[in-house]
Amino acid sequence: MTNQEILAQYGPREAMEYDVVIVGGGPGGLAAAIRLKQLAAAKGNEVSVVVLEKGAAPGAHILSGAIMDPIALNELIPDWKALGAPLNQPVTDDAVMFFSETSALRMPNFTLPECVQNHGNYIISLGELTQWLATQAEGMGVEIFPGFAAAEVLYNEDGSVKGVATGNMGIGKDGEPMESFQIGMELHGKYTIFAEGARGHLGKQLIAKFALDAGCDPQAYGIGIKELWEIDPSRHQAGFAMHSAGWPMENDTYGGGFLYHMADNKIALGFVTGLNYSNPYLSPFEEFQRWKTHPNIRYYFENAKGEITAKRLSYGARAITAGGLMALPKTVFPGGALIGCDAGFLNVSRIKGSHAAIKTGMQAAEAAFDALQAGRQHDELSAYPEAFEKSWLFTELNKSRNFKAWFGKGLRVATIMNGIEQFALRGNIPWTLHRNKPDHAYLKPAAECKPIVYPKPDGKLTFDRLSSVFLSNTNHEEQQPAHLTLKDASVPVNVNLAKFAGPEARYCPAGVYEFVKNDDQSDRLQINAQNCVHCKTCDIKDPSQNIVWVTPEGGGGPTYVSM
Repeated sequence: MTNQEILAQYGPREAMEYDVVIVGGGPGGLAAAIRLKQLAAAKGNEVSVVVLEKGAAPGAHILSGAIMDPIALNELIPDWKALGAPLNQPVTDDAVMFFSETSALRMPNFTLPECVQNHGNYIISLGELTQWLATQAEGMGVEIFPGFAAAEVLYNEDGSVKGVATGNMGIGKDGEPMESFQIGMELHGKYTIFAEGARGHLGKQLIAKFALDAGCDPQAYGIGIKELWEIDPSRHQAGFAMHSAGWPMENDTYGGGFLYHMADNKIALGFVTGLNYSNPYLSPFEEFQRWKTHPNIRYYFENAKGEITAKRLSYGARAITAGGLMALPKTVFPGGALIGCDAGFLNVSRIKGSHAAIKTGMQAAEAAFDALQAGRQHDELSAYPEAFEKSWLFTELNKSRNFKAWFGKGLRVATIMNGIEQFALRGNIPWTLHRNKPDHAYLKPAAECKPIVYPKPDGKLTFDRLSSVFLSNTNHEEQQPAHLTLKDASVPVNVNLAKFAGPEARYCPAGVYEFVKNDDQSDRLQINAQNCVHCKTCDIKDPSQNIVWVTPEGGGGPTYVSM
């Protein structure tokens, strides 16, 4: 049954009215909710705020490196330390490394530009911070609905955003309601703030509907793959943060690794691959596994005898925005706003986005509160982008606006030019670079590329996808329809496999896509939606743009621990 048929038979949906509806319970969405309540309390007013979170609990779907700049948190909750915010491990040392296959060159710290210095920042679990923010928000009267995925944008007759509807529950694989069926509910807001993270399902629709990206560069993305390990105390240096460039990436492919020493002998490490890579044989997951074998990385997992003694605790993956200021769409439209990575505020030169999400959440909240005070609703919150353009965040993003674009000219050129821009010129750049192609358009036909043969995993330091997904605690209701949909079911075999050697089987970090043989030996694409960690890479990198990621039932997906 189509959604319209379900509504006709089982509707109408129950509707709940709020002043502000927030889609996404990450740092940006929760910051917006908290700021709204702070402003209302200061005025002695009431403002009703609801946060929808598709994860089973706040923080369940949150994954980031993460080194956090507390600048925005200082503004939102000045006494966060006294209130027990989980920012406990300050960065004690930075290392920027350039890898060859067997050696490494460390840049002297005095040569590091400001954007890669982390003095005053903290190595954190962004998931744990999100849980703490949710507790603060609920204590102020914010309603948080975990396990409810916003599946549809609702519009008023004049075309302005009215709110959202949650997905139906209890739909079988055949699209028919089962005995457990529950129709979704509508949440109407005078304003709706979208904070879904990178490549948000509804944010993508809003950008297209309102042409918010007109005149902007195409958004750029990377896929970040992360693991959490417990290592031997003798190899642990609390607060040490390492970033690497170079091997295993080729000179013309953007990518780099990070390794952060947290408290309690734990390290967070990962690898980011730019999704504008051209070789369809490249596998971001395998590149990460290979990166761990570099002597300067492997050292932290082994003992003096060269034996792997560390224990892998968790695994996950997530797309990140990387286009910066030049790819930033218009952030407001009638009835709502985009904040954080749903718009693309991550600063790729700093590999940081949580401070930007919190800041833009605050700015959108302030604009919405003032509008509500003036008796307005469903119009454009123009005060939000105006506040952004006057803020420290705009200055920060403007200084690094060319960072990712330089990598289109190769690692060596990018290193030199970013060094000139960020170190010599201190971000006062007199020129601007532009991109003109989305990431999927960079992929070359397989016939023009060299296959990459990756080593088999050893099960100690390097692993396969399925054992990794197991550590992400990913689960979806097995009877629900696949949330990874195809516009045309023939394209994966007839186009992607025939022309590009089936890249979806390699760019997915969770083993969702695999090409298998039918009984007659013909090929077909098998979609293992149960494995999906909601990274959104397929929605971005599919060369035919035939894969569309839609929301599964609320609560499905990963349940990350300390990520």
